[in-house]
Amino acid sequence: MTAAQAREIPRLKRRYRDEVLPRLRSELGYGNPMQVPRLEKIVVNMGVGDSLKDGRLLDAALEDLAVVTGQKALLTKARKSIAGFKLREGMAIGAKVTLRGDRMWEFLDRLVSTALPRIRDFRGLSQDAFDGHGNYTIGVTEQLIFPEVDYDKVVKVRGMDITVVTTARTDDEGRALLQALGFPFQGMPVAQTAS
Repeated sequence: MTAAQAREIPRLKRRYRDEVLPRLRSELGYGNPMQVPRLEKIVVNMGVGDSLKDGRLLDAALEDLAVVTGQKALLTKARKSIAGFKLREGMAIGAKVTLRGDRMWEFLDRLVSTALPRIRDFRGLSQDAFDGHGNYTIGVTEQLIFPEVDYDKVVKVRGMDITVVTTARTDDEGRALLQALGFPFQGMPVAQTAS
């Protein structure tokens, strides 16, 4: 058996293909399964503006982001100088990771099933964070909600933005997709997960 044949399909991807896709196809009234909204990519972004004073904060942020996503983080640099922020063009001010394929599905599964329930006083995700094209952005205040991050090795607690990019054309389609995948939105019943 080759490595490609032995590779396990992520749990959430299998659930999307077997349960969510047929259900959304009938709910939204699409004839072709390729019209049904699906996940395109997930972008995880972490701002590290205070690394201008201390360089090791940037390294720690890159390491935390790599541990959380399972992929090496890309350094983002300032596009232009802003004197009020003591920022010069080309200075490193953040880190980002773009997840696609199986890594994307595995990260989303960990986010929904493990990380979000660990948020203190969590009452559900806002339904207003859609951008008008079916993409959804979550702001997380600390990286410690992910169990992969070792609390003793954290140099500074910092937040991150997680953007889920979908092929949905409207916010309602995107909301239906994410709710079917198990996103706990405020005021909506949580979709039942079959393990």
